[in-house]
Amino acid sequence: MLILAIVAGIGIYLFYLAVPALHPAGGFLLAACKTVQPILLFAMLFLSFCKIEPHQMRPHKWMLWLLILQVGLFVAVTGVILLATRAGAVWIESARIPLEAAMLCLICPTATACAVVTGKLGGNMASVVTYTVLINLAVAVVVPLVVPVLHPMEGLNFSSAFARILSKVFPLLIMPCLLAWIVRYLLPGLHAWLLARAHWSFYIWAVSLTLAILMSTRAIVHSGNDFVLLGFIALASLLACAFQFAAGKLIGARYGCRISAGQALGQKNTVFGIWMGYTFLDPVTSVAGGFYSLWHNFYNTWQLYCKRKENERKNGN
Repeated sequence: MLILAIVAGIGIYLFYLAVPALHPAGGFLLAACKTVQPILLFAMLFLSFCKIEPHQMRPHKWMLWLLILQVGLFVAVTGVILLATRAGAVWIESARIPLEAAMLCLICPTATACAVVTGKLGGNMASVVTYTVLINLAVAVVVPLVVPVLHPMEGLNFSSAFARILSKVFPLLIMPCLLAWIVRYLLPGLHAWLLARAHWSFYIWAVSLTLAILMSTRAIVHSGNDFVLLGFIALASLLACAFQFAAGKLIGARYGCRISAGQALGQKNTVFGIWMGYTFLDPVTSVAGGFYSLWHNFYNTWQLYCKRKENERKNGN
């Protein structure tokens, strides 16, 4: 299903490009995608939150290490860029964009769909949701502090950047959680009905993934950059993806949460990452979010395939 969603997302946009008769409807179609996608994410998160009891959402030690790793690497790469620029290093001219792309992939918060995949892989959904909340709050504080130093912009200060990020985070992260808990305690009958259909969240995610890949393809096609630069950005995002999945699993293994920590660090909210790229960094870095969306979803597809084969072997025995 995930392979089909990825292929469909790429194919639909390329079909749109190949049929000039559809181009006049481009504005409407773009607006429709931007409207439908948040609704799907809200519904998916709401169903996921219905399965999680409030007391299950508590911090674990591995979350602290993941926060330190994400924030620390983001600040470290920023420092390297600033020092090299001020020192007049020749290599920084060609390396700055790929480094900023890597920064974006490192600080990008956990995907809202991460809990769905984690549950399918046998991980702890509640812990992933907890980390998703923590890293989004961390991003809302760290990015406004660091980015104005790297990319000074008139009218951009901590409070304005913080408010812009929070306005993106709150409706799609906090509101589904609060609504799910209201339904749990005030409408138990509806809550039981929703629990019986919680598996719908995976299929909602598949549709949402199609739209996310479509938007990522659009960002890559319209980036207006040469293939060499796009190749370096793709490589930077691929290395960041591989590193974060590996580091997350390594840290999580020490605390018995290998799957949860790996997904929490490796699976990213790439739509949010694309927005951060063209809002706060060099706009071309937003393409890194599109490439990262491909890499982590290919890896998730492979993981889910392996998990299904493992379950089949156990059932066979």
